[in-house]
Amino acid sequence: MSILSPSPARVVLLCGPSGSGKSLVSARSGLPVLRLDDFYKEGDDPTLPQVAGSSDIDWDHPDSWDADVAVTAIVELCRTGRTDVPVYDISLSARTGTEAVDVGRTPLFIAEGIFAAEVITRCQELGVLADALCLSRGPMRTFRRRFLRDLREGRKSVPFLLRRGWRLMRLERSIVARQTGLGAYACDKDEALGRLAAAAAVGRRPAAASTPATTPTV
Repeated sequence: MSILSPSPARVVLLCGPSGSGKSLVSARSGLPVLRLDDFYKEGDDPTLPQVAGSSDIDWDHPDSWDADVAVTAIVELCRTGRTDVPVYDISLSARTGTEAVDVGRTPLFIAEGIFAAEVITRCQELGVLADALCLSRGPMRTFRRRFLRDLREGRKSVPFLLRRGWRLMRLERSIVARQTGLGAYACDKDEALGRLAAAAAVGRRPAAASTPATTPTV
């Protein structure tokens, strides 16, 4: 695939296991945010994967997510500063509408979600990638934070949350390994915020004016 010309804005893809703190880091960064979880497939989609040996839908498998539509939205934000995205209700496993996301004239924004690493290569090839970060806080801390958040927000039934939580806790190291293998840089919250601040500063820096060639005097 050919590399396209540079875009007015760039995206930082922020991934990591569910509950690793992506939304918190995004909010603290002060940058505009695109929620990639809004690109989940709906619960009646026949292509949804299932957890092996179970009737549960595997919402942590990349096939439960629409990468093509997500990339289209990212590129449109980079090129025009605005795009329309689905509004997804996790408790209903359904899209409930659409909303406009407008990042204005910002040179940098974050696209965060557990599947962000899946589109690193495509965003790089399309000339819109600024950085890709993978958050990790350790399996036990992530399990506790994820369960309390999902319980508070009523995302799914308690038995489902417990089954999913234990499974993801056992898989966390392999999840991080996959995401870093796809090109994301593993870091904690503080390092992620530092890299985001540095990337934003570079984006705000005006381009250097070109100096015309001159003929040396004798």
